[in-house]
Amino acid sequence: MTAPPSSDYHPTQYWQLMPDKRVQCTLCPKLCTLREGKRGACYVRMAHAGKIVLTSYGRSSGFCIDPIEKKPLNHFYPGSSVLSFGTAGCNLGCKFCQNWDISKSREMDTLAATANPQQIVAAATRYQCRSVAFTYNDPVIFLEYATDVAQACREQQIEAVAVSAGYINPLPRADFYQAMSAVNIDLKAFTERFYRKLCAGHLAPVLDTLLYLKHETQVWLEITNLIIPGENDSAAEITAMCEWLITHLGADVPLHFSAFHPDFKMRDTPSTPKEALLGARDIAKQIGLHHVYLGNIHHSPSDSSYCANCGERLIERDWYQLGEYKLTADGCCPKCQSPLAGRFHHHAERFGAKRIPVSIKG
Repeated sequence: MTAPPSSDYHPTQYWQLMPDKRVQCTLCPKLCTLREGKRGACYVRMAHAGKIVLTSYGRSSGFCIDPIEKKPLNHFYPGSSVLSFGTAGCNLGCKFCQNWDISKSREMDTLAATANPQQIVAAATRYQCRSVAFTYNDPVIFLEYATDVAQACREQQIEAVAVSAGYINPLPRADFYQAMSAVNIDLKAFTERFYRKLCAGHLAPVLDTLLYLKHETQVWLEITNLIIPGENDSAAEITAMCEWLITHLGADVPLHFSAFHPDFKMRDTPSTPKEALLGARDIAKQIGLHHVYLGNIHHSPSDSSYCANCGERLIERDWYQLGEYKLTADGCCPKCQSPLAGRFHHHAERFGAKRIPVSIKG
């Protein structure tokens, strides 16, 4: 495998030179210490000329227009469209990764599409997308590219959305998330055992990220938890997780329980039964979380959004298709006038459930 030309090496900020001339990347808790020409666990950050450089700046695995609910974000401009893209690599090693062909890629040829931040914003404008999403692989590893795109978006009143596992150190965390308008954090489980065994990571940094987002930013936050049979699906673990969420983040943070399907290195693990997801939702609701959704299964009642005060259905969904939309112009329930937590436009948008691959250069 050949390295990209040096012109593709983008400077980064989060690293330190070690006494033995190796360079330590300080972006995420892995703290990879690298000799010249070696890549970190994420694959896209590399030691070059005594510094850490990003090798995937301006390069993508492709662009698609998605419904915002597919990120999943159900309380962030419902029904709107989002221009989505990722790069390659990841700083976690999840054995169950469902985008493994992108996130575990070790071939730079995966990054076939090229686009600078201004081209991405121009495409979002051309396709009338309200937001741009960094997704498919974790955007914290291409922080410099993502934040430059987010800044270009902000200048044109386009929202920036990150779909992330939240595995990042405190200093870069502030730089990364302050550029975002909304984030979905993948809380993979609620035990250190799970993170170490199945993700090659740790739980505590992710919880720190959740606390930071909720209490130190204005970023809209939603959370996804992929339920894997026999690994993180016990009632005790789901109860402990939901109790932590309501205590530390509050009852209004939307939680998405998602169904696992056999993939990557866990092809012998069965798919998540629908009953397990419904049971997890019941636990979360009983604990007091207001907005609990189910993903990767068809269950319209759990796709829809309800008033936390009176129970009125405010946004009807079937998969990613919006139906009845009752929110008032200021985002309140028309029956009891209670506000629905989130970010809403004064009218419903109806992009629908379609997914449209697009050329970024028009």
